[in-house]
Amino acid sequence: MTPPAIVILGTGALETATRIQARYPGAQVHGLRGRVDADLAYSELGAHLCDLYARGTPIVALCAAGIVIRCIAPLLSNKGIEPPVLAVAEDGSAVVPLLGGLAGVNIMARDIAATLDVAPAITTSGELRFGTCVLNPPDGYALASLAQGKRFVSDLLAGESTRIEGDAPWLDGTDVPRTPASRLAIRVTPNVWNGDTNELVIYPRSVVVALHAGSNDEATIEARILAALNEHNLAREALAALVIASNVERIDEYVQAASALGVPLRLTDTHAPTSSDALLMHAMRVPCEFVHRTHDLTLAVTRGPVDPTAIGRARGRLTVLGLGPGRADLMAPAARNALDEATDILGYDTYVRMAGPFRADQRVHGTDNREEMQRARHAFELACEGRSVAMVSSGDPGVFAMAAAVLEALDTSADPRWSSVDLVIVPGVSAALATAAQAGAPLGHDFCMLSLSDNLKPWDVIEDRLRHAAQADLVMAFYNPISRARPWQLDKALDIVRERRLPETVVVLGRDIGRPGATLTTTTLGALRSTDVDMRTMVIIGSSLTRRFGHEASREWVYTPRWYR
Repeated sequence: MTPPAIVILGTGALETATRIQARYPGAQVHGLRGRVDADLAYSELGAHLCDLYARGTPIVALCAAGIVIRCIAPLLSNKGIEPPVLAVAEDGSAVVPLLGGLAGVNIMARDIAATLDVAPAITTSGELRFGTCVLNPPDGYALASLAQGKRFVSDLLAGESTRIEGDAPWLDGTDVPRTPASRLAIRVTPNVWNGDTNELVIYPRSVVVALHAGSNDEATIEARILAALNEHNLAREALAALVIASNVERIDEYVQAASALGVPLRLTDTHAPTSSDALLMHAMRVPCEFVHRTHDLTLAVTRGPVDPTAIGRARGRLTVLGLGPGRADLMAPAARNALDEATDILGYDTYVRMAGPFRADQRVHGTDNREEMQRARHAFELACEGRSVAMVSSGDPGVFAMAAAVLEALDTSADPRWSSVDLVIVPGVSAALATAAQAGAPLGHDFCMLSLSDNLKPWDVIEDRLRHAAQADLVMAFYNPISRARPWQLDKALDIVRERRLPETVVVLGRDIGRPGATLTTTTLGALRSTDVDMRTMVIIGSSLTRRFGHEASREWVYTPRWYR
């Protein structure tokens, strides 16, 4: 089960939240920003609850039930896809399951209530009568029809009994009424339900399909799998996993098919497997009762549900993300989510520390700032193990940062497994944009970004680009403007710019913008000296049109008009 989000509004709920958190490994406490320190901060309760609900995250909200109901009510539509939602009293005296009866909310309510040593406020009729939710089979099983299931439970509540056909060990020890000759039947089978209204059909996810690359079949992967299932009267809901080789070409087609079928994609690292059968036999650790083979597809059925995590490995993910300028509220939500979901975090030590704190189960790999290619290759190797890797950059990962190194590593790699990694690049607020926003809008018209570091390109190339940018009257943002190893380069760069710009040209200096101790200075090109700048300073040199103004009652602003004379 996905670890729940434990949402609190203030410090009064923190002790109860911590007790609940101990029950669910990986769960995080979400606290209202500015009111309580927690694992994650949010700014507005309603929007945060709706976001969690929309993503299918189980919610344990330590507040009044009515607050939770009013926040989530606009999203309620389909009972079959609701995640568990519970309201818990701040002092732990009440546990109220609200939504997600088909997703195990009452099981969670019992677990949390036991942790808090109280009785859960369960009101579900079937749950109270039978001691279980008949329509909520455990992980590894799926209902054939929710509508039929509701009718079936209604009959049981009206006094009918049932017989059980197939293996349903989770119903042992419950109060579900059973009679061997009953009209009603709970059938546990991978075969397609025939529509009999006297049956509640539950599919064990016991079917695994392996595909070997190289088919000339014009049908889509999804269509071929469905055809194989249909040939043997097997329900698509009984499908547990799709298995492919890790070096398969056009992996996106397999990803799309697995997503359409609602099953995980599992990869094997076999060396040049000769068939789908070899793939499956290499990946499976469970004996099969039935196997169907074609030239490139093997379908296997096991006796009971299959744990997909025991088959091969997951497709690894590498997310290259930007932290933004340093402030938590300026980090993109997608970057925060990637950090939360990562098993491994890589990056320059300073940036990794900015991205934390991390959970005890997350592995952190901080390195020196000059080890970009080694870091990128290490990230791919970790992802090829099926891990979820976050590569951290400051600002935006595509601006003088790790995204280019990661792509270069992939481009020059001879390892076919790297191409199977799910590579995602999440943008961030760059230092130039953060500094510009503090000053006003100096980048309001055409601009360029230049790094004055000659570690990765010759200084004569930098000089040539400076001359062209100055001649084109572009606003210029200087990254890496000066360091102890190259103290003369900024003065040389300024001399080149001064050949084309007037001394009164506006200059903005932003040091550590978005971090503690940030400073913003507005000066002119004539007054600027290299001693005003260090490696942590963003230098923005305006164009001929860049202006600065201020009023007695307000601060100074800098902007570059969007028109040109």
